[in-house]
Amino acid sequence: MQTPHILIVEDELVTRNTLKGIFEAEGYIVLEATDGEEMYKALSNNKINLVIMDINLPGKNGLLLARELREQHNLALMFLTGRDNEVDKILGLEIGADDYITKPFNPRELTIRARNLLGRTMQTPEAQDEEKQVESYRFNDWTLDINSRALVSPSGEVFKLPRSEFRAMVHFCENPGQIQSRAELLKKMTGRELKPHDRTVDVTIRRIRKHFESVPDTPEIIATIHGEGYRFCGDLES
Repeated sequence: MQTPHILIVEDELVTRNTLKGIFEAEGYIVLEATDGEEMYKALSNNKINLVIMDINLPGKNGLLLARELREQHNLALMFLTGRDNEVDKILGLEIGADDYITKPFNPRELTIRARNLLGRTMQTPEAQDEEKQVESYRFNDWTLDINSRALVSPSGEVFKLPRSEFRAMVHFCENPGQIQSRAELLKKMTGRELKPHDRTVDVTIRRIRKHFESVPDTPEIIATIHGEGYRFCGDLES
């Protein structure tokens, strides 16, 4: 695997230098940006694998920038921020962040989470070929397109899926009718172990359901199995 390139988007110099030192000590190539404008310059000139972003930034805040990133780029995204209220965390995950860590942070935990995330998002060519053996899944007139990582409605509307949504949908389609626990889904989506009060899976399922709910008369595709997890109820075509 190539050496990962990490972009730190943080306006506080001390924090930015600390993060740069932590990740360079792990052998990563680290770039820096203080705001959205510098972030886009770095993205246009480099192959970035992971963006670690604060929410409180000058100009456009991190939440707005994250929404734009998800529409324009396919890369891993982690929030590292002092905003630790539940609303901000849920909103960050709904926008499509792969992880959310609050300050003050444990450097060891941060590097482990980043390594696990990069391990899942930076695939070898062999792994990419294996993933693309199935080009699409069709169910209830919907299509999950593997190559474009998109969910296509019966009318042809295309919903580009963030990585966590895409991995959840692939896992569902690979295991139709089987109950999937939150722990299993989180492991497939992010590589993380489920911790108490972690709502990442629930937020991701809610985002996926919004796509299906945008089309009238679409039957329930993902059912909640109370106390156990979720089950894919789509009628997969063979």
